[in-house]
Amino acid sequence: MARRRHQEEHENHERWLVSYADFITLLFAFFVVMYSISSINEGKYKILSETLVGVFNQPDRSIKPIPVGEEKPRTAEPDRAMVEESERTQTSIDDPGADPLQEIAQSVRDAFGDLISSEQLNVRGNELWVEIEMNSSLLFPSGDAIPNDAAFNLIEKIARILAPYGNPVHVEGFTDNLPIATSQFPSNWELSTARAASIVRMLAMDGVAPNRLAAVGYGEFQPVADNATAEGRSRNRRVVLVISRNLDVRRSVSGVGSANAKPDAAMQRAGTQPAPAAPAQAPATGAVNSPSPGQ
Repeated sequence: MARRRHQEEHENHERWLVSYADFITLLFAFFVVMYSISSINEGKYKILSETLVGVFNQPDRSIKPIPVGEEKPRTAEPDRAMVEESERTQTSIDDPGADPLQEIAQSVRDAFGDLISSEQLNVRGNELWVEIEMNSSLLFPSGDAIPNDAAFNLIEKIARILAPYGNPVHVEGFTDNLPIATSQFPSNWELSTARAASIVRMLAMDGVAPNRLAAVGYGEFQPVADNATAEGRSRNRRVVLVISRNLDVRRSVSGVGSANAKPDAAMQRAGTQPAPAAPAQAPATGAVNSPSPGQ
């Protein structure tokens, strides 16, 4: 039997078109991606263009420094504290011989002329200290150390006079010889000391620097009048503010009491004691028990 011949396959000369079409497709995709990446956002471009045109076409502006930190508003009115301090400094320059003790004494006399006339308040002094003596009835109820309503106004006026100066101040409390025996005040020592401390606290609250202040109680043992009479006992019930020239004078006076102190050569010191302007807040006064009358 005759053998069948294998039919020869026809050679395809157009196969390159497949590869070419694939290449063209990939190239088209490449250019599409490149175009999408390089496309311009017309909205952003318009904003940028208008901003640049506005910056370069604006008129010239004055040069203003850039503030660093928070800029505080300016006021036409100067600080009152600085003005008062400047006035005091200028007064000292204009009158270098001005004595703060004399100024304090005169200011108190001017402010409390009516009380001085009624002998409820007295101002006296010397070259080393000034005393402001007040009857206890002006400040406290009988046998009590809680100030009455009138005391707040009176001490506030005194504090306004004392606050601008640097002189040390100590407050002395005195009683008569009538005994008192309560849980709050076992004796006149406690009552006189508590009254002095109340005045010190009020002065500090009204602007006098606390480190200038001290309180001392002498009880019934430094009378200025006879305790045998009602008038004498009334005079002995008193509170005295002693404004000293310096701390050495204050220590000397408080050691014996202003009623017994005498200016001598040992107390002759110049200058005043400086007072930092950082008053501390004083504690509140507690309640007291009912005392016996006549204190």
